[in-house]
Amino acid sequence: CFVYSVVSNNCLCHMNNHPPLLLSIPGNIIGSGIFVSPKGVMENASSVGLALIVWIVTGIITAIGALCYAELGVTIPKSGGDYSYVKDIFGGLAGFLRLWIAVLVIYPTNQAVIALTFSNYVLQPLFPTCFPPENGLRLLAAVCLLLLTWVNCSSVRWATRVQDIFTAGKLLALALIIIMGIVQICKGEYYWLEPAHAFDPFQEYDVGLIALAFLQGSFAYGGWNFLNYVTEELVDPYVNLPRAIFISIPLVTFVYVFANIAYVTAMSPQELLASNAVAVTFGEKLLGVMSWIMPISVALSTFGGVNGSLFTSSRLFFAGAREGHLPSLLAMIHVKRCTPIPALLFTCLSTLLMLCTSDMYTLINYVGFINYLFYGVTVAGQIVLRIKAPDMHRPIRISLVWPVIYLLFWAFLLIFSLYSEPIVCGLGMAIMLTGVPVYFLGVYWDNKPECFNSFVGKSIKNNFVFTINWNFLQMNSTLFNLCCFY
Repeated sequence: CFVYSVVSNNCLCHMNNHPPLLLSIPGNIIGSGIFVSPKGVMENASSVGLALIVWIVTGIITAIGALCYAELGVTIPKSGGDYSYVKDIFGGLAGFLRLWIAVLVIYPTNQAVIALTFSNYVLQPLFPTCFPPENGLRLLAAVCLLLLTWVNCSSVRWATRVQDIFTAGKLLALALIIIMGIVQICKGEYYWLEPAHAFDPFQEYDVGLIALAFLQGSFAYGGWNFLNYVTEELVDPYVNLPRAIFISIPLVTFVYVFANIAYVTAMSPQELLASNAVAVTFGEKLLGVMSWIMPISVALSTFGGVNGSLFTSSRLFFAGAREGHLPSLLAMIHVKRCTPIPALLFTCLSTLLMLCTSDMYTLINYVGFINYLFYGVTVAGQIVLRIKAPDMHRPIRISLVWPVIYLLFWAFLLIFSLYSEPIVCGLGMAIMLTGVPVYFLGVYWDNKPECFNSFVGKSIKNNFVFTINWNFLQMNSTLFNLCCFY
């Protein structure tokens, strides 16, 4: 059986003294994004040349954001990432809203999408003439989530080893794509890379669409703030956090840019836009009988992506519970294994609920908008903290030019994204604002009457039991349908 214990900040620092996680940032960034976003970036950028510029600029902006987060990470050395920074700088409501949208939509949706991508690429070769059955996709995605939740519950070291192993595997696969792209260029297959053709638009340029192209690209770079969620678990974060950023972000940018160059050496923009799996189409065109490598590569990539997302999201929920913004059960860790098992189980459960939804693309759009909104708020907090506490100890101190550059790009992205997709982005903000009354009723209001606490406690208990039973019934129904299908 498991024994749980609520731990203090000092105790949490010793949850696990694992080695520097230099491969964990690229492992968390490179997931399903590089196999999904190229189509979205190309579609909104309107030309090959501008699409490549979007990938490069997004990598640069990501590096700047990571530098800003590095300073905040060692100045406020708490696990929880931007949630902890926003709460400490702007107060409890802002921090709670960040946590609210993360718990409600961001992490469950992202994990469900990555898990579904994994199951799709595993099952697609088994159904060469049709799409895999939807129930099969959901069941395999659920198995992936349950397996990786067990790994993360068992040991932090196991979780990071899974991350490192699958990172190495997918980097090797992407290296194959890049090498084949270089071979294509040596053969003279670079028609769409010539300046005369690269910037030949297949539709009119539009500033709003270009902003959406950056938003699509930023989805592929998601996870760059991974280590800020586990700062307290890092060995010597003052050294290892910036080192991981300086190595990882340029590596990911290089891989993304050259992978996209490789794609356009084998496919025209029209062919790329017609494909829902650009890596598979690329493999079919160039690898012949070895084209099966691509589905396996994507499966490896997304498997590691689910692991990294589970690792970070559970730490965020752990940090939120420790600050009193979530039930205290989520602030408990296993005494011997030193892992936040309740937070991991909660993360897994909320993601399994999202697997009941088949249309995830609208969710991804407004989740990306809200994510970038809070990135900017967090970077703005760095400037505010410099003004409010100029003498505060900062082991890493960067020039304020960098957060200003980031915020200028952030303003451009949000304004024109909202202009291009007012309903989608507005819906994301509306979901976030539903957390305001929850905060004042559940967190800010201290002296609640006993009848209120009793009612809330019973509601949570009943809903929790219903949720578990509902998921159990859904999983059994899916299994039954699969047995009938086969």
